[in-house]
Amino acid sequence: MARPSRFTSQEIGRALREVDEGTAVVQICKRLAITQTTFYRWRKKFSTTVTDGQDEVQRLRAENHKLKQLVANLLLEKM
Repeated sequence: MARPSRFTSQEIGRALREVDEGTAVVQICKRLAITQTTFYRWRKKFSTTVTDGQDEVQRLRAENHKLKQLVANLLLEKM
């Protein structure tokens, strides 16, 4: 059984976002007292979750756009 992480998923996500925003990986690793291997393992593990969420958001935005167009067309027909 694997040992539980001393970091929460929110803390890991925050560290991954900081790197996406331009902070150096080395700085994050020093601040959190982790190795770069651990950081890249987190990125590999949690990046699929982030990508899946981004895909879902993109799909929902497209669906929302279609629904707004449908409502606008129905309002124009009603007038």
